[in-house]
Amino acid sequence: MSGCALRSRLRVVFNSFSRLPNGSALFLLLSLLAVVGCAEKPAGDRACETSGRVWFEESAAEMNIDFQHVAAVTHRFWLPEMMSGGVALLDYDRDGWIDVYLVQGGALASTAAEHPTNRMYRNLGDGTFEDVTDRTGTGDSSYGMGAACGDYDGDGDVDLYVTNVGANVLYRNNGDGTFSDVTEAAGVGHAGWGSSTAFVDYDGDGLLDLFVVNYLEWSPALERECWSALDERIYCGPNGYNAPACDVLLRNLGNGRFADVSRSVGLDRTFGNGLGLASGDFNGDGRIDFYVANDGMANQLWRSQGDDKFKDDAPTVGCALNHHGTVEAGMGVAAVDINEDGQLDLFMSHLRGETNTFYLNRGDWFDDVTPTMGLAASSAAYTGFGLGFADFDHDSNVDLFVVNGRVVRVRPYDNPDRPYDEENLLYAGVSGGAFKEVLPRGGVTPPLVRTSRGAAFGDLDNDGDIDVVVVNRDARVHVLRNVVGAQGNWVMFRVLDAHGRYALGARVKITTGTRHRYALVQRAYSYCSSNDPRVHFGLGKLTRVDEITVRWPDGQTEKFGSATAGKLYDLRRGSGEVTPTR
Repeated sequence: MSGCALRSRLRVVFNSFSRLPNGSALFLLLSLLAVVGCAEKPAGDRACETSGRVWFEESAAEMNIDFQHVAAVTHRFWLPEMMSGGVALLDYDRDGWIDVYLVQGGALASTAAEHPTNRMYRNLGDGTFEDVTDRTGTGDSSYGMGAACGDYDGDGDVDLYVTNVGANVLYRNNGDGTFSDVTEAAGVGHAGWGSSTAFVDYDGDGLLDLFVVNYLEWSPALERECWSALDERIYCGPNGYNAPACDVLLRNLGNGRFADVSRSVGLDRTFGNGLGLASGDFNGDGRIDFYVANDGMANQLWRSQGDDKFKDDAPTVGCALNHHGTVEAGMGVAAVDINEDGQLDLFMSHLRGETNTFYLNRGDWFDDVTPTMGLAASSAAYTGFGLGFADFDHDSNVDLFVVNGRVVRVRPYDNPDRPYDEENLLYAGVSGGAFKEVLPRGGVTPPLVRTSRGAAFGDLDNDGDIDVVVVNRDARVHVLRNVVGAQGNWVMFRVLDAHGRYALGARVKITTGTRHRYALVQRAYSYCSSNDPRVHFGLGKLTRVDEITVRWPDGQTEKFGSATAGKLYDLRRGSGEVTPTR
């Protein structure tokens, strides 16, 4: 028997079959099967890492980040109460330290007396943060979902876009530590139910456009009562509303305004319960594509056709449904090149009982290889939301972190007062591009158990390893400080266009000996979150990168020189030089 926790597996089996009239025999059979192990494993690899080493320390309190998420001021079992909220990592004041913006839920009814707001925390560079919400003017009090970051006006400062249940908000960075709400002037206050969103230059004109994923065409009038088999009031599933939404593409006109081009580019041809978003060049044609993870409906891969049009190719290339040919409850999603072939693969989180799913990019199609990656059985018991890939322990293999939180009540409750809470999952990458689950779960002792939603990934303390910020529904935020990264070497890059802005969508290749590794310059992945855009590689015992090559978003490539481990460098388009930034 492996070192994985049998108790957790038996609890999953019980939850799945205890409602069946003749479920006792199935329960006994599957309980015996559960003894085999906690996850599928590639030949020659252990199913779990059972060393017990700690990967992260929860440090929100000592960092003075005291954000408390509020799902609803008055709980009504309205669906938005279950889906908020996200988190954004951004250096808004350009001091070289990543700040944290946390998106609040709060009040769905306009008559509510209390409207808690989103919060901005400034990184002071000494291990602590300061709440600067009022000073920056970013305390939106709408019912929040997610956020995107990017310099849409080209002035060198990162701006902030917030999605809501209702009108979204665009905050323009004034460059003096404050922001201005320019939503109306910019024409971007789309009044749907926005979830994940991204600033991306889809048309290659040098201006950042906005892609907004929408969940449902929802209003309080559509709400209805749903009940479990145990006669408990529960949140209704999205398909019960029969109101999937169309996603939105807002083209940057360069004069401070955006134009809604969703119909003209073809996004109105397919609807979905959209939650997760990943963007990148998925077929190597030098154009940006968009992948949308839908909740209970087929996913969409919006491939650029090169004529200002997009087409949903997901059904024909194998990433709309899982390998069984069925839809899943897509929540979070990320693009990653896991097998080091220069092509972007896809991973997304799902509802308990479905497993999370990994689509390997084969060039002309995507292949659901979840079982062979060691990711299926271990995730079946959980409902995943935010997620991200990073080499947390610097062994040169990319790891995976997934935050979890139920959307339905499942008996028996570990904590009757918090029936939706779950542990997070951490997977250590192994050679060949597979994973093994890390115990203790989530890499924290004792494991953190909350109803987690958004998760953002970045180097908060500038020590060269990747930390994680997690928004927990109806609970305090978790800030997971990386304590395992010191075991190996690393290198990090700011990949900039000719104007000094992050080249979102560019791809970095590093060469060490005969090995080539790839990483995407991206902010938007996970669930309703925006991440540190710096590109990070763990190097293990290596002290040097032999060569760096950047493939820019338009498909052109540029070679840079070598780099020494333990430093952050700038790679600026047209320079061909590796420039240390610290």
